[in-house]
Amino acid sequence: MNPDPGTTRTRPNHPRSTVNRLSAEDVTLAYDQRVIAERLSVGIPDNSFTVIVGPNACGKSTLLRALSRMLKPRQGRVLLDGQAIQSLPAKKVARTLGLLPQSSIAPDGITVGDLVGRGRYPHQGLLRQWSTDDERIVRESMASTGVAELADRYVDELSGGQRQRVWIAMALAQQTPLLLLDEPTTFLDIQHQIDVLDLCAELHEEQGRTLVAVLHDLNHAARYATHLIALRDGAVIAEGAPADIVTAELVEEVFGLRCQVIDDPETGTPLVVPAARKARTNVEAAF
Repeated sequence: MNPDPGTTRTRPNHPRSTVNRLSAEDVTLAYDQRVIAERLSVGIPDNSFTVIVGPNACGKSTLLRALSRMLKPRQGRVLLDGQAIQSLPAKKVARTLGLLPQSSIAPDGITVGDLVGRGRYPHQGLLRQWSTDDERIVRESMASTGVAELADRYVDELSGGQRQRVWIAMALAQQTPLLLLDEPTTFLDIQHQIDVLDLCAELHEEQGRTLVAVLHDLNHAARYATHLIALRDGAVIAEGAPADIVTAELVEEVFGLRCQVIDDPETGTPLVVPAARKARTNVEAAF
């Protein structure tokens, strides 16, 4: 593979020269003694829909946790608007950066409407209490995620897919210019997966929000992302526009999967078609 140096990096851990609102500089990320990534640097392009992809346990969600201030780097730093994110007041971060974590637990006995309304908390204060604007934003957030009719239902009564859409509605109600989503299509059937990703695309295209999402489905990532970051073993293997970096060679390098990459007949974006089982078995047997 000979990537275009303008869209990928052969030395992915070198800091980017451009300044973005959200970036990580030479971060080492670890849980106790288990190091997930060392000297990792990424910059999230402003006004992009950035998607992070890679095999299981490669560090995707760990990177997202660090970018959202949920995980403090052992070394290096995450910058938000040019300042170390760990040094900023929590409420200021919450007004700038919203997060949909991989696993969310709602308080017992809370209704959908009340949970979505908690997305407005960062905008409240001694001099600003609940307003008609807050009410409107909560209604619009529930409508856009298809949960408006569930407003009076208890969250713990809902299916996994319904709960996921409620959490997305809460993240939308927060109305932050930066929105981070860790596997937002988990628990959703194919129709609702597309609905959620369409919504993300609209937030990016029509509202100018910067989105960062972790996705498992490479074809979804290639279809929706404007900027793709491919991770393996805690390192960036390639990044850039999907059309520029998604090749059969990259897929095999990152995921260990033989495939063809063709044009999606609907969108023209890269479409990964795995090699047939017999073809893969024959190649493996040859070695």
